[in-house]
Amino acid sequence: MRNRRYGPDLTPPWKRSAPVPEVPADAGLVVEEVATGFCGAVVRCERTAQGPTVTLEDRFGALRVFPMEPRGFLLEGRTVTLVRPVRRPGAAAGPARTASGSIAVPGARARVARAGRIFVEGRHDAELVEKVWGDDLRIEGVVVEYLEGVDHLPAIVEEFRPGPDARLGVLVDHLVEGSKESRIAASVTDPHVLVVGHPFIDIWAAVKPASAGIAAWPDVPRGQDWKTGVCRALGWPENTGAAWQRLLGCVTSYRDLEPALLGPVEHLIDHVTVGGPNG
Repeated sequence: MRNRRYGPDLTPPWKRSAPVPEVPADAGLVVEEVATGFCGAVVRCERTAQGPTVTLEDRFGALRVFPMEPRGFLLEGRTVTLVRPVRRPGAAAGPARTASGSIAVPGARARVARAGRIFVEGRHDAELVEKVWGDDLRIEGVVVEYLEGVDHLPAIVEEFRPGPDARLGVLVDHLVEGSKESRIAASVTDPHVLVVGHPFIDIWAAVKPASAGIAAWPDVPRGQDWKTGVCRALGWPENTGAAWQRLLGCVTSYRDLEPALLGPVEHLIDHVTVGGPNG
């Protein structure tokens, strides 16, 4: 017999989990991530090997990527679970997007180049940034140049003479604690220079393995040229130039890149453009 005072669930009411609504992560939706308190508008959603993620942009233009975990966000003070938005059959398509996910501006002409610049380490870095962010950069009038390494970055910054109307952004490979690159970056203290980076030993590894058609980026023994070691481990011809063109051809949009690269590049674009003379 069941006591009529209780239902079939004998769990005390204070231990029961109230149902949490699922909310589509539509672009522009403003939410707060519960663990960090980071509040921002949804920029994009994507699938990763670890599960779906959502990129939020706060009012200062900072981008953060979060896993779309159950009960992971607050919407107007209510706990919600974000889910990927699903386009309804017959619904009108949204505005055209550039490869970076920005809203495309049909017929837009390139702006006259700003005095500010974005420097990247090498030609491959520059070509990847151009392929994904090229439309945005031309509209904003931002020129990307490559340095062939950052060993002499302080002298390069001094020669550039950055200022309020000529801001400089620098993208550094393998910018992790204790690395040579982190020590060089820390030596640049000019307030008009922003040095950011990604954790990958080379820009190749910022391309998602699935997009490159491989299971994972191989481990290359220390002391061996990383690109050559990758080609050897994957059974590709040991021609790094040809391998790069093959890899670059696999990239069609930001969805083919790891989130750890997306935020730093967009941060650099904001640094060079927001509040500048053409901003």
